[in-house]
Amino acid sequence: MANPSELKVLNQALSGIGVDEESLVSILRKSHDEHKKSMRKGCSKLFYEDERQFERWDHTALRSFKAEFKRFKDVVVLSLMHPWERDARLLKKALKKGPQQYNVIIEIVCTRSSDQLLGARKAYHSLFDQSIEEDLASHINGSERKFFMALVSAYRYEGSKVKEDSAISDAKALLNAIKNVDKRKAVEDDEVVRILTTRSKLHLKEVCEQYKKLSDKAIIEDVEVELLLKETMECLCTPQIYFTRIFDAALRDDANEDAKKALTRLIATQESGEIKRVATKFEGKIEDRVKGAYKDVLIAVLAK
Repeated sequence: MANPSELKVLNQALSGIGVDEESLVSILRKSHDEHKKSMRKGCSKLFYEDERQFERWDHTALRSFKAEFKRFKDVVVLSLMHPWERDARLLKKALKKGPQQYNVIIEIVCTRSSDQLLGARKAYHSLFDQSIEEDLASHINGSERKFFMALVSAYRYEGSKVKEDSAISDAKALLNAIKNVDKRKAVEDDEVVRILTTRSKLHLKEVCEQYKKLSDKAIIEDVEVELLLKETMECLCTPQIYFTRIFDAALRDDANEDAKKALTRLIATQESGEIKRVATKFEGKIEDRVKGAYKDVLIAVLAK
């Protein structure tokens, strides 16, 4: 007969991110047929009896269970993979998935350095026998194609020089484009595309400051309804806000699979100190929600 503590371990197996492998092994080490039968009876979250009184896995629980075990493998594979190959494969998968994964493309091209992004483009050639630009053009249509093509092809200046007068001019151009969104999307505006795909990240941060002075609102607030532009601005100018949003979504009790995958990707691919500072704010939730080997590797990677 399974005791209540063992049933609690199994019933809580899907209550967070990852699984408590050590506890599960401890239970299985001493388990026998009758013991397993009593555990199935006591774990209604995982098992149920069908109309023929046949004990079986709940299909949704089984799928979630597999995903949680796979999470450790995913974070290890991404962490050990060469960054250029990793980003190329993430870009390829995002293009195949379509619009619901455009945020992954934005995240990669806007948080990497120019050299890192160039490396990913080189890796794309080797892995898939075509350029990322060519593949992107065949998957994305309309005004978004031009925007993504420019983002992917960008090779930004990464020095410390910022010209205030240019930043003010760019801020005015963005404000004008965003005010005219009733006529067309801001990402369709040539000036918006030019500014977001050619300016350095330091310059764009100054543009955001100047925009706030002109508008009395942060640019992120003004582009709330235009998700593509909002995520691009977040990743380029305020990555800590973007990282915080991913941590918050993934560590909620009702987090969906996409949110959890985003956290795995973020932990395995981000190298800036900002990701660690954001993670520090969520230490309590990580302790409560993340489990087992996945938790160990997550903490280890962040500790770097």
